[in-house]
Amino acid sequence: MGQWDTDKFIIKSIALLFAGCLLFASCRPGAAVSSATSAGTADFSSYLAIGDSYTAGSGDNTLTRSGQMNSYPERLFEQFAKIAGRGAAKGQFIQPLLTGDDGYPGPKDILVIAHAGCMPQDSFFMPVGMPGFVANPADAVFNSTTPQLNNIAVPGIRVADYGVAGYTNASFIGGPFSGRFYHDINTTPLDELKYRVANMRPSFITIWLGFNDVFGYAAGGGQRNGSGTAVPLYANYYNLADITPYSVFDTLYDQALTAALGSGAGGALINIPDIADIPFFNTIPANGLLISRQSQADSLTTLYSVAYKFHIGYNYFMIQAHDTTTSQARPGDLLLLTIPRDSIVCAGWGSYKPIPARFVLTADELQNINNATTAYNSFIKLEAARHNLAYIDMNKYMATLNTGIVYNGVKYNTQYITGGAFSLDGVHPTKRGYALIANEIISGINAKYGSTLTPVDANKYGGISFP
Repeated sequence: MGQWDTDKFIIKSIALLFAGCLLFASCRPGAAVSSATSAGTADFSSYLAIGDSYTAGSGDNTLTRSGQMNSYPERLFEQFAKIAGRGAAKGQFIQPLLTGDDGYPGPKDILVIAHAGCMPQDSFFMPVGMPGFVANPADAVFNSTTPQLNNIAVPGIRVADYGVAGYTNASFIGGPFSGRFYHDINTTPLDELKYRVANMRPSFITIWLGFNDVFGYAAGGGQRNGSGTAVPLYANYYNLADITPYSVFDTLYDQALTAALGSGAGGALINIPDIADIPFFNTIPANGLLISRQSQADSLTTLYSVAYKFHIGYNYFMIQAHDTTTSQARPGDLLLLTIPRDSIVCAGWGSYKPIPARFVLTADELQNINNATTAYNSFIKLEAARHNLAYIDMNKYMATLNTGIVYNGVKYNTQYITGGAFSLDGVHPTKRGYALIANEIISGINAKYGSTLTPVDANKYGGISFP
């Protein structure tokens, strides 16, 4: 075969990235946002945010100072502070801020115009790590003696990690982040939470944990234990690519929540989104193999001994399952955003060679993820009811965002790059996306506590910058 200058197999979704590139360049809000007037039955005077990279404000494949300053907890605190009278947030919202916006511990992604290696005339947008990145040593340490931190989120952390001693070790995915501000390098995340609660005595908390307990398995193409029966590698530490056992999740989530509520706080618990609603998993369609000539279709049909028939137009990619068998993708299978584009366009992945299993989620693997997500969310909802807390159904909201919403005249959805809500890593929101998330949380808090927090003007915050 090898005639990749003429036999062009193109991912249709990536070709669409040209469309609407300037869609969000000059958006203006269409409605005024007023000030909140009442805390209702809640007390927002001392707010503590607990979570992972979503709570920290990660985006574009890293953590930056501006990302932290535009996290949803920052937006919530601003609205809490606007309350007149009893229950208003007091003082400053203190975070373990980085020094700048280059990224920590690695560079942030920026959008560039690139070309396929075998087809220099084929231009497309793609994210790359910021050229010339040099880590700032000052970012590795935050003043860990500061007893008050309003945001103790750790990117990469799982509920499963809350019992891991010495979590600040760099060998753990959250080590570089927790090591910046944990007061004791030998501590567990649960111990750190207890320490912060004892020093701060929060009156209101938010917890958004659990996404990483399924994400590692999903991002690895479902290659490890997804049944919820994994065993630890050592001590209390589970492989990142395993789904956290249900009993482990329930036990540690309950312990973390109990610790967070130690000073009698109210709060909100946020559930786990469906990975299928996130661009990292829904950008490249399973039927994205474009065949332009009948000879190409016949060649592939012959190659696979007529077991799979190909035709002019869009076809399902050929994929490798986790048991190494080759088959054609089926409706509902998900392809990961990390598939190298040159491998599709130039090396025949998905056509003459199956896409490796580590880039594919098949129906059985997705079922494992859905089972775990449902089980975790059911427990989080139960915990919210048991402790009389607000329950924020972010799973439902992300499904709505996937379909598309309009906020103050501006359209948002989860389409990669052009949708406005998600950053270049396809997993974390943009600054606008975090503001939208803050609004969903505000809505749930108002419903539970009778408060009159007003929504954030999401349209005034930044999105993706185009070259």
